[in-house]
Amino acid sequence: MAQPKLLMIDEMSLGLSPLVVEELFEVIQKINKDKQLTVLLVEQDVNAALSIASRGYVIENGRITGEGDSKTLACNASIMEAYLGIKSKGT
Repeated sequence: MAQPKLLMIDEMSLGLSPLVVEELFEVIQKINKDKQLTVLLVEQDVNAALSIASRGYVIENGRITGEGDSKTLACNASIMEAYLGIKSKGT
């Protein structure tokens, strides 16, 4: 049986219930860990994607406008405001 090195997923959560999405993200995280499989995930649900990612890229109009480890991206005020509508304190 083939042992793929890369799993590419595009908009996995689109049109699915939140419970199903949560379960799918858990499965993807388990596959990544247990099989040491690289996962390339394109996802508009920023919180969900960053919660399972070790690294992330922000793409706007076909250009990479941000990149880094998931914790750094999740704490980036401009990313949180642009994609989640969350303003940092004091702004």
